[in-house]
Amino acid sequence: MTTEVKPSPRERLLEAAATLTYQNGVSIGVEALCKAAGVSKRSMYQLFGSKDELLAESLKERAAGYVATLLPAPDDGRSPRERILDVFAQVEKQAATPGFYGCPYLAVQVELKDQGHPASRVAHQVKADLTAFFRAEAERGGASDPELLARQLSLVFDGASARAGIQADTLTGLVTPTVTTLLDAAGVR
Repeated sequence: MTTEVKPSPRERLLEAAATLTYQNGVSIGVEALCKAAGVSKRSMYQLFGSKDELLAESLKERAAGYVATLLPAPDDGRSPRERILDVFAQVEKQAATPGFYGCPYLAVQVELKDQGHPASRVAHQVKADLTAFFRAEAERGGASDPELLARQLSLVFDGASARAGIQADTLTGLVTPTVTTLLDAAGVR
């Protein structure tokens, strides 16, 4: 006989925050978060102190999983060019799934506008880490200006994710040729 372990109130709040803020934005109310998690407001404040802390912790807890869906394994044997293109192939694949609203970390930064907000700081770090990945791969691939290329790739990533997230465009046939042009211009192998 197996006993199903019910997630703790903390886990339920983190899950509710991740789901509801991705679907509805960071302005989701405390009451809605608590109702979705089946947790009282008092318990939420005891566990997290504030909604801001809950949002930040929710983003932090999901960062590793998010990054793992995007970035190739460090030792996968592919060229830097292939590794960069793979990131955009993952975004293209994600964008084609129902319920895709874009990059959750970009959305938080855009919505909050306050770079000092705890959730914005977490989102900023995740985005900075993605740019650092692009920079490292650009360097390994012999890019003429790895820093500039990394910033350009981040711009394409965010723009593609945002446009697909608001259903303004589909990424198929658009992102890969765009990234390929940037890689070619920078001399990445």
